[in-house]
Amino acid sequence: MLEGLDPYTTYIPESERESYEAMTTGRYGGIGALIQKRDEYVQITEVYKTFPAHKAGLLIGDIITEINGITVKRKTSEDVSNKLKGSPGTHIEITIMRPDKEEKIKKEITRQEVRLNSVSYYGVLNNQSGYISLDNFTEGAHKDFKEAFEKLKTDHDISSLVVDLRGNPGGLMKEAIMITNFFVKRGSTIVSTKGKVEQWNNTYKAEKKPVDTEIPVVIIVDDRSASASEIIAGAFQDLDRGIVIGQRTFGKGLVQTTRPLSYNAQLKITTARYYTPSGRCIQAYDFTRSGSTGRLENIPDSLISKFTTLNGREVYDGGGIIPDIKVEKETLSRIAATLYLNNLIFDFATQFTSENEPPVSPSDFSVSQEIYTQFTDFLENKEFEYTSESQEKLEKLIEATRKENYYKISQNELKSLQEKLAHDKVKDLEIFREQIKKLIKNEITGRYYFRSGKRESSLQNDANIELALELLEDNYYYNSILCPDKPKD
Repeated sequence: MLEGLDPYTTYIPESERESYEAMTTGRYGGIGALIQKRDEYVQITEVYKTFPAHKAGLLIGDIITEINGITVKRKTSEDVSNKLKGSPGTHIEITIMRPDKEEKIKKEITRQEVRLNSVSYYGVLNNQSGYISLDNFTEGAHKDFKEAFEKLKTDHDISSLVVDLRGNPGGLMKEAIMITNFFVKRGSTIVSTKGKVEQWNNTYKAEKKPVDTEIPVVIIVDDRSASASEIIAGAFQDLDRGIVIGQRTFGKGLVQTTRPLSYNAQLKITTARYYTPSGRCIQAYDFTRSGSTGRLENIPDSLISKFTTLNGREVYDGGGIIPDIKVEKETLSRIAATLYLNNLIFDFATQFTSENEPPVSPSDFSVSQEIYTQFTDFLENKEFEYTSESQEKLEKLIEATRKENYYKISQNELKSLQEKLAHDKVKDLEIFREQIKKLIKNEITGRYYFRSGKRESSLQNDANIELALELLEDNYYYNSILCPDKPKD
């Protein structure tokens, strides 16, 4: 019945309620690890620092073979995850296989409440600019953010701030409102909602005393920044409180509300659209139009409207937040994507970290030519295949020439082009070396220094970070974007 509405309106049976609550609150009872299916077993892909899995010595790359003496061979990731979860204080025995060990290892673990900090990393990018990476908007995200911001101000006396919302899928709207409230004047409109039922029409303003309304701010977004992330980016942009850079955001401008049903089930239903302070709705897809066609449809250009920010800058609705300054998103080469998706970089990192001591800090580690040679040697007996985008397009061209009877007269030229475009793995490993090295570096750093280390490592040679610092270090440049018509000193 719900499929005829929108993808965000869903039925949550009692069996899935715990998982749903974990998504919104960020809390669950378990061991503090992520897993994924790998051949006949599941493998640990992330271990959360200070939680039971970490304390027990479980490592990324470990393969789980038994839980409480019962094999989990051929079990799904969901099945194993459910067995690992449980009430805090309860015990569980996990048997693992470790790639560098011949014998199986048993671990006795006591479950506890797992709650991940919404801020995966914060630090100082240079001597004066603070940086906060906000991963989600689960319950308490505003407290995590405020704590990070106040520590940056107290411990490092920062004079500017970069807020990274890349890959942040959103979460609780109230958390986004409270975080925005830290930086805007009391009484400022942050977001409003409008629905078919009048009770869902609300305007949310900054009701509490702000923390800092003067510090220059740059918000970084990408095409995976959605929902609550777009509330923050839209408010900062419309109120001219900071500069938004990156790529156009996802475009989810719909609000969901949960309703209790019988048998402990819930209905999560879309009740309204949200609007930025200037009046924009950033919803990218018109589900009312797609209902008749059976496919998603973008808002047509004829329905896109112009709005203005507090300082009179022009902004538009119709699909996500368009950054004040766009930064091209780095696209992975086919060989880099293949190595990553086939877990070859993952497996190399597992081997490397089992043989090497950790560096002093994430910033001290780099993938030297020696390490990269170790990686290419590691690949020698590994099977992986890929097709370049150029090859795919050439195949379509050849198919078209056959249909239109042009193939015979262009056969020689097409074969010559095929030979030139035919990829050579050894050659591609050299051409895309720097890109692959970056993936290796992030994977290895994450093993040694967990989520925060992986994020810190990824910031080096980041075009968005470089632009953010350029903006924050040049007051004239920064102000010329927020106040384009105002005379500069």
